Amino acid sequence: MDLFEDIKKQISTILTEKKVNFTKIEAEGSEIAVYTTNPIEFFENKSIVGHLAETFKKRINVRTEKSALMDPAEANEILKKIIPKDAGVKSIFFDAVFSEVVIEADKPGVVIGKLGDVSKSIIRDTKWIPKILRAPTENSEILKKVRGYVLKNSLERKQFLKDVAQKIYSPPVSNKDWVRVTALGGFREVGRSSILLETPDTKILLDCGINAADKNEETPFLGVLRFPLDELDAVVITHAHIDHVGFLPYLFKAGYRGPVYCTEPTRDLMALLLFDAITVAEKSNREPLYGDEDVKETIKHCIIKNFREVTDIAPGIRLTFHGTSHILGSASLHLHIGEGKQNLVYSGDIKYGFTRLFNTMDINYPRVETLILESTYGGKPQMPSRTKSEDDLIEIINQTVEKGGITLIPVFSVGRAQEVMIVLEEYYRRGKLKTDKVFIDGMTREASAIHTVYPEYLKQNIKTRILQNNSPFQSKIFLTVDFEENSRENVINTPGSIILASSGMLTGGPSLGYFNLLADNPNNTMLFVGYQAKNSLGYKVQRGLKSMPITENNGKTKMLNINMRLETVDAFSGHAYRQEVLNFLTHLNPKPKLILVNHGDSCQEFSKFVNKKFHINTVAIQNLESVRLR
Repeated sequence: MDLFEDIKKQISTILTEKKVNFTKIEAEGSEIAVYTTNPIEFFENKSIVGHLAETFKKRINVRTEKSALMDPAEANEILKKIIPKDAGVKSIFFDAVFSEVVIEADKPGVVIGKLGDVSKSIIRDTKWIPKILRAPTENSEILKKVRGYVLKNSLERKQFLKDVAQKIYSPPVSNKDWVRVTALGGFREVGRSSILLETPDTKILLDCGINAADKNEETPFLGVLRFPLDELDAVVITHAHIDHVGFLPYLFKAGYRGPVYCTEPTRDLMALLLFDAITVAEKSNREPLYGDEDVKETIKHCIIKNFREVTDIAPGIRLTFHGTSHILGSASLHLHIGEGKQNLVYSGDIKYGFTRLFNTMDINYPRVETLILESTYGGKPQMPSRTKSEDDLIEIINQTVEKGGITLIPVFSVGRAQEVMIVLEEYYRRGKLKTDKVFIDGMTREASAIHTVYPEYLKQNIKTRILQNNSPFQSKIFLTVDFEENSRENVINTPGSIILASSGMLTGGPSLGYFNLLADNPNNTMLFVGYQAKNSLGYKVQRGLKSMPITENNGKTKMLNINMRLETVDAFSGHAYRQEVLNFLTHLNPKPKLILVNHGDSCQEFSKFVNKKFHINTVAIQNLESVRLR
């Protein structure tokens, strides 16, 4: 911690010169906590915190000394008087470990107040620092669980952040100067994305997913690691999809207790999908890879960072998240290594094209020497028209409605489901959708609720509607499948309805159950709107599978004839199509010197094409290959 001691002395000098009251300075991971008995000094003169943050390139957290905090019961009464009623406060929790009062409200802006006057009043009158969270527009059990678990474990998290700081501020041990990446999964394939980044002093894992479509090649090659997991400095997660996070809790099951860096929406969605993965495994009579406690440990060790916030994550390595427009909170990673001697960008999953949910992804970086680039649709030269695809989607549904059939749309609960919901809701408002019964089954309702907590990540029109309490995800046409009126039995006996059900590749979940019940009726339709991985049932059905054996509730096996109409409507994918990837490379600033292509079924062919078009050294390495970047 010698490096931090030097920073600490400099901050002490600055605060002393400015005659600001402070009692101690501590490291909280890569961030710095300044303790005081009079926190309002810092908030009435924000230039102090701004100056420190700019000088040391760190986030500065102001903490009140515990002895100066007002009694929570007394403070709660004052909060009731200070916070306007129309803020819609849902809960208040006092976290003495971090001297924060956590306020969940429908309208966080009202709790902050004009020019921050309400939050300043809270600080001035109670000495508690308000941490203001947006409440979802509808009840969300997963958000309650995640937020409650983080608060419940404040004391443990405080110690954890101190331990992380010990590593981050450790001086370099080696005088050597090399950088290496090793492909542990997701290269020349889609699924189980995982990359090991190493320098002489650090070991960092980028993503840790599974391949849900292939049980024979399900997990990343972590068995080849030449060191125990407690030597990992950090895990960094690009986004919440299972092929990028599905094996992460196993690390904690195996003893890892280090940090997991991700955006806040990624943490919440990740928890939703990981808990669900356990449930799906148990319902399929498979042994889950991990348990609920391992997922809770994962949540406890998440360190949240915003887009474009630079943070140290290990000696000599700084991380910055950049938005990718793939799903809520998804990011590419910019890693500034060895005082800038190597700058690596790992794209994660990207969408460089039109979506109804997100603004255009980031394309500007300070420096890029190496780019690890996804190529999910790199083998598809033709890019579908989004407008035509939306019209086609509605036309196919309306044709099915007219026949009295049911339209089953297998969706990924995070991303594709919300994209399709927005289209259905808009066409219904325009009078072009001939049904008002869209049944939502699986995790989609919870995932949509999480979207409403983070409107700042969404397109302006969606953001505005959420803030005006007019969320498209709560349209009257969307009906949640339950065990009563909207039971699955009633749903499949509702002609003319639409069913949005996970999983998107028929690898499990309610979509598979609906498929088994609806497939033999030629009046019904199944619409594929997302990527179908090789070896998944969705892939096989999409390519003409005519029949398959299924097990009925009584345990007997029967042959299921697939007579339903099968359609694929492109352009809804959250991945960039081939031309969109090329457009991304064209506008990427600056250009890399080396591109490593991953996350695709046609990586080799696509890498050759990119090499020829852009004259950049482009390689499609295999799993278990290592590349020295410096």
